[in-house]
Amino acid sequence: MRFSNVRQVARNLDAVNHHIQRRGFSLSSRCYKATAAEAASYLLENFSGNAITRHQYIDGNQLQKLALTLGQTTIDGQDISAGPPAVGTPVPHGYHLAYFTPDGTEQELGEDGTDRTFNASAPFTRRMWAGGKMKWSAPGEGGLLRVGDGVEERTRLVSATAKKSKSAGEMVLVEVEKEFWGPDGLALTDQRSWVFRPEMDSESRPFTPKPLTNATRGPSSVKDLIRNGDTFPIRELRWSPVGLFRFSALTFNGHMIHYNDPWTQRVEGHPGLVVHGPLNLINLLNYWKDVHGKGQGPKSISYRAMSPLYAGQTYHIRTAGLRKTDEGTAWDLLVERDGVVCMKSEVLEHDKTISA
Repeated sequence: MRFSNVRQVARNLDAVNHHIQRRGFSLSSRCYKATAAEAASYLLENFSGNAITRHQYIDGNQLQKLALTLGQTTIDGQDISAGPPAVGTPVPHGYHLAYFTPDGTEQELGEDGTDRTFNASAPFTRRMWAGGKMKWSAPGEGGLLRVGDGVEERTRLVSATAKKSKSAGEMVLVEVEKEFWGPDGLALTDQRSWVFRPEMDSESRPFTPKPLTNATRGPSSVKDLIRNGDTFPIRELRWSPVGLFRFSALTFNGHMIHYNDPWTQRVEGHPGLVVHGPLNLINLLNYWKDVHGKGQGPKSISYRAMSPLYAGQTYHIRTAGLRKTDEGTAWDLLVERDGVVCMKSEVLEHDKTISA
């Protein structure tokens, strides 16, 4: 079937499901299975140059709940254990992920519970957050988002590329860019890379993986370790199923790999509930702020997910090294478990000569 037929299928689906198609491409018909190249071409043809604009008020209650989920009882020196931070409180780096969460009803989600905006066509419906880059405006140029601000989010499709590997087969790599504009101008650019792999048949999973043997029961925990020979502290983390559920709720993320054990194990093939990539991204930013930033956030972070982590597992964030680059000092930060790199990142700081 030629690619023009794919567009005709999409037009037929539009007549039946117009509201979903307005929000983003989500071709779910099983009558046609596009190749990765066709799915990528469709996205580029229909969404390149188009932006989705949304507006939202930065609510202090949402910020408070995210901080409490992360085990924090203060923000910007304010006690938020019993109430939200005051209007004007800056949103910590990465905490914007609790805002501008997906819209739509449950009927508009994928079978796995994921939002389908900018999705590739069937069978490439299994979305994974692969990495990205965040860059904050310099002090005095755009400033941080703050509680009480009216903010505009502008989202556009940057690229859609067909990929293939011997182990995973065909897939589609989709890159999206989000800009967040506050009262003082552009505050943050958030580039996200998603990988879409072929869907799995929820009724025919050939095996159930062995349960984890290194998972610990109990509440989530975050603490720093000072060990002989280490130049910088190492941060030890563990996330409970409750912690993952609360983060899913705050980010309005319905992906079942984070809270539904039967789906996670029997359909997706994971041995336990998966720790969110964005949650580890926030943890990386908090680690850099506390250890290297003297309480201030960085200029940018580039990151890439490498291997999954599961609820109950103990893992660590550490500084792997410092490098001089054309943009200044770069910190290489790693998320690791038992020597396996699960996420790697590069963090750059703002020029110290720039004043707020």
